[in-house]
Amino acid sequence: MKFIARFLFGVLGLLVIAEFVSGISLEGVYAASIAVFVLGLLNAFVRPILLILTLPITIITLGLFSFVINAGLFLFVASFIEGFTVASFWWALLGSVLMTVVNMIGSSWIK
Repeated sequence: MKFIARFLFGVLGLLVIAEFVSGISLEGVYAASIAVFVLGLLNAFVRPILLILTLPITIITLGLFSFVINAGLFLFVASFIEGFTVASFWWALLGSVLMTVVNMIGSSWIK
């Protein structure tokens, strides 16, 4: 039940982000649902591998490189999900940071 609530919160968050951030656009709830689902899968399975592979640069940048990884995954998802577009890397960085904030708020409310 918590998974469904977090998923729906993420979809709502992505829709709100796309509404207010001009460099991110969505063509509806279906595209947002697919994007959140794929982002969740990538964050669960691919992101940990990328963090381990880029550990030296992440340590050198005091953890800031993890933002680059998040933005890259966000931009990657937008590159193949129809109806979900991100204008540039910087918009992806902003969108990934906002999605992180939305997910943190959703997780704290759902507990």
